[in-house]
Amino acid sequence: MTRDTAREMAVQLIFGLDHCDADREAFLDTFFSEEHFSSLKTENEELYIEYPSGKMLAYIQRIVFGVFDNLEEIDGLIQRYSSVSWDIARISGTALAVLRVAVFEILYLEDVPVASAINSAVEIDKKYDTADTVAFVNGCLGAFVRAENLT
Repeated sequence: MTRDTAREMAVQLIFGLDHCDADREAFLDTFFSEEHFSSLKTENEELYIEYPSGKMLAYIQRIVFGVFDNLEEIDGLIQRYSSVSWDIARISGTALAVLRVAVFEILYLEDVPVASAINSAVEIDKKYDTADTVAFVNGCLGAFVRAENLT
């Protein structure tokens, strides 16, 4: 499993947790149970073909818990660097999850290059959102990185 696959799983988990009232730890335990994970494997869903290794599972969990542990800061940065006409409430749930993962990685994961976090975010969002939304995600992350001198 690649880091990009792990990131995409994290995006889906963050999206799911953002839309329910579940305990994060219990949600992840259930999600990664053998029975549930194997039920996700379909011909059309390549994301769940391979169960994450221990290292990738820890990476996914680190992202998910890290995003929610720092949600106020991360969402504040997304709001600050999104275009004036894009209130955070207007951002699609998937794009918001993608942005949260990228901002978390850029701020808190020193072993993830900034360009890698941005490129991965854009590629993941292309699978779920329109071209305009993908451009918004790219622009928001670019503005964030430039303004915060994170390049």
